[in-house]
Amino acid sequence: MNDSAVNLRQASVDDLDAIMQLETATFPSDAWNRETMQRELRSRVNRYYVVEQDDTPVAYGGIRVVSCDADVQTIAVADGSRGQGLGRALMEHLMQAARDEGALQMFLEVRADNPNAIALYESLDFEQIDVRHGYYQPDGIDAIVMMKEPV
Repeated sequence: MNDSAVNLRQASVDDLDAIMQLETATFPSDAWNRETMQRELRSRVNRYYVVEQDDTPVAYGGIRVVSCDADVQTIAVADGSRGQGLGRALMEHLMQAARDEGALQMFLEVRADNPNAIALYESLDFEQIDVRHGYYQPDGIDAIVMMKEPV
C-alpha cells in the first residue's frame, strides 16, 4: 500500500452498496446477501474496514472479536487491485484491531481452491488446524480453517 491515493478506514452501513459490489464480484457463487452484510456492518462485535484507491472502494474485510478470540468474517480485494499488497495491509490492520480489542488468537476459513489467499495467511503465520469438507456451497469446496496465536 505504497500509493498515496490509498486510504484504509472503518466501514459503515453507508458503504453497503460498494461492499456488495465487491462481494458479488469476488464471490460469484457464494456471496453473502445484502441483509446479512448489513447486519454484519451494524453488529456491535464486528469491525469492518474498507480500502479505497482514488476514493473507490477496492477491498474490505471484517473481524468479530468475542472475549479473547477473533474471527475473520470476510476479506476481499477487487480483481484489478490484487497483487499490490492491499490484502496484506488489510489483514495486518485486522490483526491489530483484534489485538486492540484484547484478542489472543485469530481464526479464519479460506477456500481450499484459493492458493494466493492461503499463501498470504501462511506468510502472516497462520497455521492450518482443520478442514471443513464441502463448506463453501453451492460449489462444495473445502474450507481450510487456520489460526494465528498470538494475534
